[in-house]
Amino acid sequence: MLLRLDPGVHEALVRWAGDELRSVNAQIELLLRRALAEAGRLPGDVRPVPRRGRPRRTEDDGRPDQRG
Repeated sequence: MLLRLDPGVHEALVRWAGDELRSVNAQIELLLRRALAEAGRLPGDVRPVPRRGRPRRTEDDGRPDQRG
């Protein structure tokens, strides 16, 4: 999908996505979902965004807990 953005808007999205450790695509999807939900227009059959990345460690998985 082609999305035309003002270069300043794109750069702001790049910085924001980087701050939150997301791709620009994921950041745009997050913002669109929030806006749709706030407007009451998010369809009920939309699946939640899958969690990506390494799963969090738990204390009972046999490995040391890395929280700190």
